[in-house]
Amino acid sequence: MMEGKLFDSRVVPPSMEIRSSGRVLPCPAWRHTGGAAAGILLTLLWPCRDRISLRASFSPARRPNGSIVSFFQTDLFLRSNSLNVNGVNGASPSLSSRERVALDADEDIYEGVVVHPERLPSNPLVFASMLRSSLSHWKLMGKKGVWLKLPSERADLVPIAVKEGFEYHHAERGYVMMTYWIPEGPCMLPANASHQVGVGGFVLSEKNEVLVVQEKHCLPRFKGVWKLPTGFILESEDIYSGVVREVKEETGIDTEFVEIIAFRHAQRVAFGKSDLFFICMLKPHSTHILVDNLEVQAAKWMPLDEFIAQQIVQGDNMFQKIVDICVARLRRRYCGLTAHHVISEFDGKSSSLYYNVLEPQDFNCQ
Repeated sequence: MMEGKLFDSRVVPPSMEIRSSGRVLPCPAWRHTGGAAAGILLTLLWPCRDRISLRASFSPARRPNGSIVSFFQTDLFLRSNSLNVNGVNGASPSLSSRERVALDADEDIYEGVVVHPERLPSNPLVFASMLRSSLSHWKLMGKKGVWLKLPSERADLVPIAVKEGFEYHHAERGYVMMTYWIPEGPCMLPANASHQVGVGGFVLSEKNEVLVVQEKHCLPRFKGVWKLPTGFILESEDIYSGVVREVKEETGIDTEFVEIIAFRHAQRVAFGKSDLFFICMLKPHSTHILVDNLEVQAAKWMPLDEFIAQQIVQGDNMFQKIVDICVARLRRRYCGLTAHHVISEFDGKSSSLYYNVLEPQDFNCQ
């Protein structure tokens, strides 16, 4: 009698169908293949045409009195002795005798899933079918965000993901990241990086000369202007090491990071992104200049007074303020932010914390 109740059509999922080569393969019948005792997984098997069968496993949900109210799908497999799916350029790859309908993915700590890019099916039609099945499965499981990383060599899968409702998140040289938000309401997945980070190096020699460069590629009004060496921070690079690298690449001068003098925050600078630009004071350890011909037109040591007297510096409030701060620092009337290496219990990783707390042995500023 218990088995009869378990097979009641009101609690057993309705008939299902799968698609192969664009043809619907109806599965109107099912049969029980597993046990039906309390706490034991219930396994159903839908036989289909073309020697294909869909095997699903369900766990019974019970009321406090022990009666069954519904089943929750816990696993879903496609079984076939010979299932051919028309591929690209006439290729006809075969699914294995027991291949998952859902894509391989890991759960993240935010109740979402991250699909394994290296385990994506090779055939676009199979991917489309598995993607739809996966979304249905993850929705039943109460998942929220889906992260789908598609390598460049699998660019043919991008239109399929877009058709299923995935959105672009970001792209790098070797992949495009796409996301899907399952629950109703606004998407709570974090947006792509909103800022780019730039650095400028203020390098002053013992002769009171500033290391300056002329950019090879710039707006016409900046042609011939002598400016500080600047550049962008690379991925996984600290500010203090990035500015030393940029100065070395553009001028050939070896330097040592001293401190951050100031930073600028601007909106909608490049491709709609915001911009953080850090002005850093550096101490030179060499004097011979070797110009990078790819980015820099010329480089030289310029007397500080001559650098300040440039029209572009005198006529721009921000440039003038930066120079004023640098001069105040040289006169020890201003303290910048020095880098301190710390480890946080939050992530257990080493970080650079920049602050200007005056140490007892530091006499660089007053």
